[in-house]
Amino acid sequence: MIMRKSSYPVQRNEKMRGGDGVAVVESLLTPAQLYDKGRLFAKITLEPGSSIGYHVHEGEMETFFVISGKAEFFEKGETAILSPGDATLTQSGDGHSIKNIGETPLELIALILFNT
Repeated sequence: MIMRKSSYPVQRNEKMRGGDGVAVVESLLTPAQLYDKGRLFAKITLEPGSSIGYHVHEGEMETFFVISGKAEFFEKGETAILSPGDATLTQSGDGHSIKNIGETPLELIALILFNT
């Protein structure tokens, strides 16, 4: 099966999870295509200054993989700077946020899987 970029559902989320600006979410696979083992596999784009606000994951984990840009990632009381090629893993019960601190769009791959 091949999925073309033109077929991806695109959603613009203003102030996603209480963050700033707009998060553009391109869904790459549906939950059914993930065999109902997760709810998100997407490319997320944040313009400079935009962010996804702090939120906690329960019964699921989320990973980010940075494609391009520069991010400030917050988890477990600590802040880290992320660059292309870096990845994060937020386990069930933990929370996180991410912000574009660069001058170009921040592009991420996000995957949320259930841990049941």
